[in-house]
Amino acid sequence: MSFISVILIVVVAFLAGMEGILDEFQFHQPLVACTLIGLVSGQLVPCVILGGTLQMIALGWANIGAAVAPDAALASIASAIILVMGGQGEAGVDTAIAVAIPLAVAGLFLTMVVRTLSVACVHRMDAAAAKGSFGGVEAWHIIAICMQGLRIAIPAAALLAIPTSTVQGFLESMPAWLTDGMSIGGGMVVAVGYAMVINMMATREVWPFFAIGFCLAAISDLTLIALGAIGLSMALIYLTLSESGGSSSGGGSNTGDPLGDILNDY
Repeated sequence: MSFISVILIVVVAFLAGMEGILDEFQFHQPLVACTLIGLVSGQLVPCVILGGTLQMIALGWANIGAAVAPDAALASIASAIILVMGGQGEAGVDTAIAVAIPLAVAGLFLTMVVRTLSVACVHRMDAAAAKGSFGGVEAWHIIAICMQGLRIAIPAAALLAIPTSTVQGFLESMPAWLTDGMSIGGGMVVAVGYAMVINMMATREVWPFFAIGFCLAAISDLTLIALGAIGLSMALIYLTLSESGGSSSGGGSNTGDPLGDILNDY
């Protein structure tokens, strides 16, 4: 791997760490982070596949109250680096996915460390605000955000410092029963993450669309583009019904269920 590629990967890792807090450009999302690493390393297709699979897992990760979700940024960056350095191409995606899960949990420790250190930055910002120093507040705010970036950039640089032959030898030395088990476990985690999303979105209005999509996905002749077009069309139809529900001359009331309101009008 060239020196420029290494620098660009560290930059992507730094941006992903900051975006884990900023949530503006979504660089910390697995699909974006893995795609960028694949782009700068010349292994775009395997990294896109890895990012898409990890994205399905990360859909179910969310910070709720005091509970902090697994670190999707560290999982994405580290697993993509391992995939790139492993040199196995698409064949190494399953192993990279399985490695990403414990890395995401380990990232919680780094998150707690950085957030603890950020408390000192907050006190410094309070002191600067008491003096009326807007520049001081902004400076300490930028420092705190950069600490979040270093939380991912430093482990990424450490992984890149390991010789490629060492990573390849480690992956090749893994027994078949372990790699197969990790592949199966990674697939199960994807299903669990998707189920968590469905559980959060489950309403009377959503279930019919889920059932239709589940049936359409079984048709092998339909590509992902076709399924996306069908989904977009159904969304537009639903929005149109939402605007017209309960507004006809039949006098039906708007209950918030556009399909139900239209049926009640008849």
